[in-house]
Amino acid sequence: MPHAPPLGALLRHYAAGAALACEPVDQGLLNRGYRLRTTRGRYFLKHHFDPDTADPASIARQHRATERLADLGVPVAPPLPGHDGRTVAVVAGHAYALHPWIDGRHRHGAQLTPAECGRLGALLGVVHTSLERVMPAHGEVPAAREERLPPASPAPPASPAHKWVRTTPTATPAPAERPASPAPSDPADTGTADPSDTFALIDDLLARVRRHHPADSFDELARHRLLERRTLLELHADRRPPHTGPVGWVHGDFHPFNLLYRGDAPAAIVDWDRLGVQPRGEEAVRAAAIFFVRPDGALDLPKARAYARGYRRTAMATPSELAAAVHRVWWERLNDFWMLRWHYERGDTRADSQFPAASALAVWWTQEYDAVCAAFSD
Repeated sequence: MPHAPPLGALLRHYAAGAALACEPVDQGLLNRGYRLRTTRGRYFLKHHFDPDTADPASIARQHRATERLADLGVPVAPPLPGHDGRTVAVVAGHAYALHPWIDGRHRHGAQLTPAECGRLGALLGVVHTSLERVMPAHGEVPAAREERLPPASPAPPASPAHKWVRTTPTATPAPAERPASPAPSDPADTGTADPSDTFALIDDLLARVRRHHPADSFDELARHRLLERRTLLELHADRRPPHTGPVGWVHGDFHPFNLLYRGDAPAAIVDWDRLGVQPRGEEAVRAAAIFFVRPDGALDLPKARAYARGYRRTAMATPSELAAAVHRVWWERLNDFWMLRWHYERGDTRADSQFPAASALAVWWTQEYDAVCAAFSD
């Protein structure tokens, strides 16, 4: 088994019995997971492999958060403690955590009824308000985000499937999110994408597309979208938004493959690696842009409206807060080329299948800007 975990040491740490079977499960873009069956039960073993998310102290903080959220009734999957009470096991310099195995399935927005979309938004609102209860007080932390490229060493092959559950995914893979960047050091920096930087990036990517031989259909689509996006930015460069709105603790990566359903009810929100302080409304809008995007790049606005109403009710968010978040996330998408950077700068094609819908969304969102704002603020 590639990248076999040190089962002997880990099972002794967790007093989890003897291993009967251990199989890699489909992975996301950062960490590794294993379906583990022992003489004492079934588990999910997580190897915190990505350097940006592998700090044991940060992992322990995430674990404490999920434990406290579980006490409030939020559907999560807290880790299991070891014999010393710690939930993080560090073996040979690598951090691991053991979680209960949860049977369930992922559901994309197309598989949800309008009422279920409302409950989904309400659930995210509950997550945000519950995090405020269980996490330490925070200050105003700017929400600057940047494109993060994979580490120089090749990342392990991965599919966009889940990490936690035995399931047959029927949804479109969720676009991967990047980690939040540090706050801008220049106080005058708005923390949002600068179109002059984006124009330079577009030129660089177009040059990379031209140099790629033999040209293929992906190159053709990339060139079309880059030229199209440059035109849109030239038209809307004066609409750069301020950097932030009301901030709070957020999950950081809320999308269909980090939410498990059992029947029609959410069973567990998983993968808390990006827990942090960010504008809450932006997480709500980003999640909707993943749950409710159609293959042609359009958003299902009736479902997004039901979702937003549910979120505003439980998060106590105002319509103007959501409208401002829509503007900031729209601008982010308009300047966003991380999938092309992975493809052309790193030769990493794992996100290629997501590019057609994601790139079409930015164009459609610009054309239907008023309708999108109305869906989130009505």
